[in-house]
Amino acid sequence: MKKDVVIIGAGPAGIFTAIEMLKKGSKKKILLVEKGQSVEKRHCPKDKTKKCVSCKPYCHITTGFSGAGAFSDGKLSLCYEVGGDLPMLIGAELAQETINYADSIYLEFGADEHIEGIGNSEEVKKIRIKAIQAGLKLVDCPIRHMGTEKAQEIYLAIEKYLLENGVEILFGSECTDLILEDGECKGVILRDSKTGEESVVYAQNTVVATGRRGADWLEKICAEYNIAHQPGTVDIGVRVEVRNEIMEKVNEVLYESKLIGYPAPFKNKVRTFCQNPGGFVSQENYDNNLAVVNGHSYKEIKSNNTNLSILCSHNFSYPFNQPIAYAQKVGELTNMLATGNILVQRFGDILDGKRTWEKELAQSNVRPTLPDAVAGDITAAMPYRAMTNIINFIKAMDHVVEGFASYETLLYSPELKFYSNRVKMDENFNTNVKGLHCLGDSSGWTRGLMMASVMGVLMGRKLV
Repeated sequence: MKKDVVIIGAGPAGIFTAIEMLKKGSKKKILLVEKGQSVEKRHCPKDKTKKCVSCKPYCHITTGFSGAGAFSDGKLSLCYEVGGDLPMLIGAELAQETINYADSIYLEFGADEHIEGIGNSEEVKKIRIKAIQAGLKLVDCPIRHMGTEKAQEIYLAIEKYLLENGVEILFGSECTDLILEDGECKGVILRDSKTGEESVVYAQNTVVATGRRGADWLEKICAEYNIAHQPGTVDIGVRVEVRNEIMEKVNEVLYESKLIGYPAPFKNKVRTFCQNPGGFVSQENYDNNLAVVNGHSYKEIKSNNTNLSILCSHNFSYPFNQPIAYAQKVGELTNMLATGNILVQRFGDILDGKRTWEKELAQSNVRPTLPDAVAGDITAAMPYRAMTNIINFIKAMDHVVEGFASYETLLYSPELKFYSNRVKMDENFNTNVKGLHCLGDSSGWTRGLMMASVMGVLMGRKLV
């Protein structure tokens, strides 16, 4: 098979590369390769079973058209200061301009016009003052909330648009290798996930946009073919769940409070991420049977709780160069303690040095929205440095949101973000291998839906 452009991964970065090429009038032959299924065929059986059944060969929540984005809370961060380090590569002004443009495309396909977190300047000021007093930085970023169920509708519309306009999408097909000759990428080798049959696709340009789920694979490919890269940051943390009453003011004023701190004694960067008012804690499974925790927020269905992640950034130096593997080991150890599930523990029990029991959860004000989470002891698996950072950050958060560090506050683990392999590229997303480009969270440059979409838009313009 011969194509002009082959895109590996149908997450936001890959999708928006194809969209922008079409919008710019490109007549090139585009092949979009996705390991999972189309949006309409992605169904998590947990809706009926009420517990994770570890779907094979992949988890439908993390794999398929639109990537994890279709089954996440569907929040679009509309400020260049949020979403990774892409502005360092392309400049803040271009990043913000492209965010605005990508946002208009989401609106075109049905995103809600309402923007959360704007206005209420006096209330934001009060929250910022409390954050400063607690030694934290508040980043008040406007948010367009699509919602988990609405995001699926939007990406389904995008999927149909691409197909109707000549983009070929190959579902159920995994990229196993790149074809490199004399320092140039000539194409890719694919494998059918059902039959195991291999095929070869030659292309003038290969775009790798495999998302967080494919970060580990891309890291190995970079090492094997000497694609210039460097170990970057890996985030290890927990997902915190409290009653909506505790977060009521912040939810109302900001919708998502993005707070950053550098708590003593280690002074590592710790931040909040992916806040879900009235949301639900969820489980995602990776190919190596690793279960990680995440959070969803629907437009119509609401719970009594708010959940958000607290992530501790880890940067490693020579000679260690396997940050993704390190985070995976932390996750595997936690899964082992929970017999393959997610661990949950009350904050007060952590401070008291004891595990949490199911009976105690049943008696608490905060009832877990992840019903099959196993009560236990997170500290038996979490590294001391990360756990200390998280505890001290939660205590600082309590000065901003009174009651956040209450005894009954729930902590779920592991919450891991795999985007540590940063591929070295120029501002046109060219790697040191001719014809090869890397986008989105797996490239190490973006974090989240919007900034990955931005990278796709800019890539599409280069490939026209």
